[in-house]
Amino acid sequence: MYAVYFLLLLRTAIAPSMIHLEGSAQGTTWHIQYEDAQQRDFTPQINRILQDIDQCLSVYRKDSEISLFNNSLSIEFQLPYFYPVLKKSAEIYAATGGAFDPTVMPLTAAYRQGKRTHTPWWEKADSLLQYVGFSRIRFDETGVHKLKEGVSLDFDGIAQGYTVDVLAALLDSNGIRNYMAEVGGEVRCKGLKNGVPWSIGIDDPVHPSVKLATVQLHDMAATTAGNYRDHYELNGAVSGHIIHPKTGYSRPDSLLSVTVFAADAVTADGYDTAFMVMGVAGTKRFLEKRNDLDVYLVYAGANGDVKVWMTERVRKLIK
Repeated sequence: MYAVYFLLLLRTAIAPSMIHLEGSAQGTTWHIQYEDAQQRDFTPQINRILQDIDQCLSVYRKDSEISLFNNSLSIEFQLPYFYPVLKKSAEIYAATGGAFDPTVMPLTAAYRQGKRTHTPWWEKADSLLQYVGFSRIRFDETGVHKLKEGVSLDFDGIAQGYTVDVLAALLDSNGIRNYMAEVGGEVRCKGLKNGVPWSIGIDDPVHPSVKLATVQLHDMAATTAGNYRDHYELNGAVSGHIIHPKTGYSRPDSLLSVTVFAADAVTADGYDTAFMVMGVAGTKRFLEKRNDLDVYLVYAGANGDVKVWMTERVRKLIK
C-alpha cells in the first residue's frame, strides 16, 4: 500500500501541468494550451509571431506587405510569411479549379463596403471580375508581381489557418508534444490532453450556441467556414462574405458551414473556403478523388431543416 501510494505521489509530482495562454489578434481571439514540464511561458514569442504575420498579411493595415503590394505593381518579401501562403494558395487554386482564389480581393473589398454602407455591392461585381484570377500574378521565393494593374490579394480565407501552423511550429521547436493551438476557431492539435484526445465542438449555423457534434482530434487540424456569421440582407437579398471568384456572386446556397479536417491548418482553411464556393454537391464530387481531406457539412434541407453529411473518418472521430 505504501509503495503504491508513493508511486502515485511521484507520478503526480512529475506530471506536467497544462498551461493556458490567450489573447487577441487578427480581429479575433487566440488560445493555446500545452503541457510543459519546464512550465515555460511562450507569450512573448507568440505575440511576436502574431505581430509579424499581421505586418505581413493584414489587408486592414495600410503598412502591411500585402497592402503595399495591393497598392503597387510588385514587392519583394521582407518577412518569411508571404511566400508560404502564396504557394499554398496556388496549390489549392489549381486543385479546386479556381474555387479558392486570393485575388478575389476587389470583390471582398466591395462586399465590405456594401455591408458597411448597407448598399447593393453586387452591382459592381461584373466590372470587378476583370481583376480576379490567380494567373494575373507571378511570384517566387523573393517577391510577387501583378500582370494587370488593379489586381490585389486577400488572404482572409487562409491566413488564420496558416497562423495556427506557425504557432504549432513554435511549440514543436521547443519540444512540446501535447498541445492545442487555436486562432479564430481554426485549430490544430498534437498529442493528448490529460491522456485523452483533444475535443472540439462544431456549431449549429442556425443556432450557434448549440453544438451539433464534438470531435476528438489527435495530430490533426480542423477549420470551419460559413456565411452565417458574416453576411447582410438588403431588399430581401442575402449577401455573404465568401464570394465565388468566377462569378462574383456571394449569395449563400444550401451549404451553411463546412468543417475541414487535414494534417495542417493552412490546408484545411484554404479548402473550407473553396468548399463553401463549390457547395454540397461540388464538395462531395471533389472528395471522391481525395483521401487526405475530411469534412463535416451542414446544409439546409428542402424544408429548411438543418442536415449533416460527413466523411466516414469524421464519423469515427465523433464522441
